[in-house]
Amino acid sequence: MSEEITETVSTVQPADMPWLNQYESSVPHTIDLPEHPLTDFLEKSAAKAPNHVAMIFKGKAITYAELNAAADNVAAALHATGFKQGDRAVVYMANSPQSIISYYGILKAGGIVIATNPLYTERELAHQLEDCGAETIFVMSLFYQNVKNVQSRTNIKRIIVTNIKEYFPGHLKLLFTLLKEKKDGHRATVAPEDMWFGDFLALGAKAPAPKVTLSGDDVALLQYTGGTTGLSKGAIATHKAMAANVYMMQKWMYKWKERQENILVSIPLFHSYGMVTAMHFGLSILATLVIIPNPRDQKDVLTSIEKHKVTLFPGVPAMYNAINNNPDVLAGKYDLGSVTSCLSGSAPLMRETQMQFEKLTGGQLVEGYGMTETHVATHANRMYVDNPEGSIGLPLPGVDCRVRDAADPSVELAAGQIGELWVKTPTLMSGYWNLEEKTRETMVDGWYATGDIVEMNEDGFFFIRDRKKDMILSGGYNIYPRELEEVYMTHPDVLEVAVIGVPNEKRGEEPVAYIVRKPDATITEEQFIAWGKEQFARYKYPRQVKFLDELPKSGVGKVLKRELRKASD
Repeated sequence: MSEEITETVSTVQPADMPWLNQYESSVPHTIDLPEHPLTDFLEKSAAKAPNHVAMIFKGKAITYAELNAAADNVAAALHATGFKQGDRAVVYMANSPQSIISYYGILKAGGIVIATNPLYTERELAHQLEDCGAETIFVMSLFYQNVKNVQSRTNIKRIIVTNIKEYFPGHLKLLFTLLKEKKDGHRATVAPEDMWFGDFLALGAKAPAPKVTLSGDDVALLQYTGGTTGLSKGAIATHKAMAANVYMMQKWMYKWKERQENILVSIPLFHSYGMVTAMHFGLSILATLVIIPNPRDQKDVLTSIEKHKVTLFPGVPAMYNAINNNPDVLAGKYDLGSVTSCLSGSAPLMRETQMQFEKLTGGQLVEGYGMTETHVATHANRMYVDNPEGSIGLPLPGVDCRVRDAADPSVELAAGQIGELWVKTPTLMSGYWNLEEKTRETMVDGWYATGDIVEMNEDGFFFIRDRKKDMILSGGYNIYPRELEEVYMTHPDVLEVAVIGVPNEKRGEEPVAYIVRKPDATITEEQFIAWGKEQFARYKYPRQVKFLDELPKSGVGKVLKRELRKASD
């Protein structure tokens, strides 16, 4: 819990850490991070306030005591069925009480969690199951057949199945059973060798508690990267690495109040961003988690914010942009005034999106930065004061950064120069699972090469110019897609945009803009090209504009530019 942290604030700032001078006065420059397992967050909160509501799901409230007991039952049932400390287990679910119970139950059993995107195809699922070697999987009935179809190619022996309706309130469960369960594919016939989640919990309630001793150095998570730049890789996270990011967030978002925050959990919990900023952070401060299984369900999102007075809303730009353009929101049909703080990550936050969302809610929306390998945030804009436009913010307490020449990382660059971002953080992964060579390529003496092209100004604020692989080299000029995307988002007819580079015989590469127009927009591709010509230097402006109904995205809302490149080949 937060009261265990001891802080030391230095009065002499290192010359190569100018960002420390920009911290809000209530944010410490350094934090002595306690080393403990993640399970402490839940267990200490349950002991402190057992009857406080930990989760609300479709109107059903679950207390901290009930959540902790259910996770204990999962841990006991796992050990009763042969699971051992250090074994790996997969959570293959949408956001739900079951996903959180399973996650913490695996940790309490001394296991390692692999959280898998429920949108994955069988091919993608099989890759992760084969690679991690897990023998246990917790799966929603909607995805059960996917597991059975690939099981023979994996080590999976123990399958625990849950229906999304399991924690619905009674009336909603009945309606779902009658009207939607079979129609939407949630009804499943479970093989005799597999178990329903409820039966598994009942088994655990009768079984002895496992004798497990956990430390901060034990591995908690094997989190696969989104695969946006290539093959999905498993990033290894210890308990103390993930807990460290929770403590960093507690100090950065220092206005939180214990037992008074309601956190919207619409960001997927299969991603480390959702795990840390919503689940672990929320449980550490005795917040109530308002769980949204489908972040695309705008009615559920908006109704939940209004009904449960959501205060904190971690998300991705696509979520905020959808709210900004929701006709019912624009017509004033929802009261979103309870929202005070939002931390955006996983994709660039456009200035237009930020300003409109803040105007609609009255809360503050700021951009953060991180990645699966750093579990999760390394940078964030200041929460309660103004920040430079377009910045990803400052390194969090305990994080060190360097900007290095992208071609020669031995050369460190000064403020105002553009290069690759390298980070050193206590939240850094231990390495990639079964990929020692790839680990050596990206981690050197505790530093991690992010692959992102950045610039740090003299005050220590960082600005993403682009991904190393996204930068467009055209006629000897560097073109940074994010700059173009920011400008396109100012156009009144643009809902979303992504810019990529495609081969060009004369210039090597040229930019192409993929645009999703707002409803009822009639602007043509030719008109967009002409508008872009007025906004950008001659070597920059896209000579090609293509319209899409929607941009391809990962499960966490990150635009999959590799899919756009495939389509342009």
